Amino acid sequence: MKIAIPVCDLNIEADIDTRFGRAKQFLIYDNEENTHSFIENSQDLNATKGAGLQTATNVIEAKANCIIALHCGPKAFQLLAAYDVDVYIVDKMTAQSALAQLEEGNLERRDSSDVEGHWV
Repeated sequence: MKIAIPVCDLNIEADIDTRFGRAKQFLIYDNEENTHSFIENSQDLNATKGAGLQTATNVIEAKANCIIALHCGPKAFQLLAAYDVDVYIVDKMTAQSALAQLEEGNLERRDSSDVEGHWV
C-alpha cells in the first residue's frame, strides 16, 4: 500500500505539514516494499484557489492508496474518495509516527472532510 503524507521537509522524520493543498511536498511511503520517495507539490503553493483539488490529483497520480494529513477539505476529500483513496486525519506529529500509528491500527479512516471549504 502506498501512503501519502504532506511533510515540511524531505525526511521521513519530518513533521506533517499543517496544509494539505498547499504543502510543498509529499512523502510517498510503500509499506509493502518498505521504501519511500517524495513528490513536489510546489505548483500549488500560490494557487488562488483549487490547490486542494490539484493536490488530490497529484496524490492519485502517485498511486497512493491513502493519505495521512492534519486536515482535508471537502472537495479534495470527495475526489480522493472517488478514487478509493482513504483519508486519515491526525493530530500534529511526524510522518514516521503517523506511519507507525497506521501500522498499529490506531488511526480511523474518515468518511468526510474535517474542515469546510474556503469558498463556501
